[in-house]
This record gives sequence, structure tokens and C-alpha cells, in this order.
Amino acid sequence: MPRQPFSSTLQHQALDLLAEGQAVKDVAAQLHLSRSTVYRWRQALSPAPAHRPAGRHPELNAARTRIAELENELLAHRHRTRQLSDVVPPKAGSRPSA
Repeated sequence: MPRQPFSSTLQHQALDLLAEGQAVKDVAAQLHLSRSTVYRWRQALSPAPAHRPAGRHPELNAARTRIAELENELLAHRHRTRQLSDVVPPKAGSRPSA
């Protein structure tokens, strides 16, 4: 018997908890999901990590770390915006005169 897919509501709930800073293992336990499922959902929204060796330039490493943090923050904002647009429709432009 094929397994039923998870609801998008459950996925959004898991991603919200991750965006709040909760650990994957805690989110998985709280929502009765496997860790691999939560990791997969998080990975689907995250940009692919750049595999760069740690160099001898601490400023460059610090900048890369900050860029990764800002990308994750932007990802969380986009997720929230998507959720809000599902609930609150965008404002309509000008209405035609009757």
C-alpha cells in the first residue's frame, strides 16, 4: 500500500518551527515525523551549500558565513510571505469604473 503524502500544512508547520530556530530532531519529534523528512523539506528550500575549503583569509570566511546567514534569513522571509499570500490576497490595482 503506497504511503499517503504529507499535507502542505504539516510541511509549513515544520518549516515555521525550523525558521524559529528549533532543531530538526525537536521538530521531527514534535510533529511525529522522521528526521530525514524534515531534513529533506529544509534542504528543498535552502540554497545548495558552496563547498569551499577554509582559506587563510579569516575576513573572507567571515563574509561567507554572514552571506549564508543572510541567505537563510531571506529564505525564511520568502517562506513567510508565501504563507501570507495564501491567507491574505494581494491588493487589487485600480478598479475599472462602472
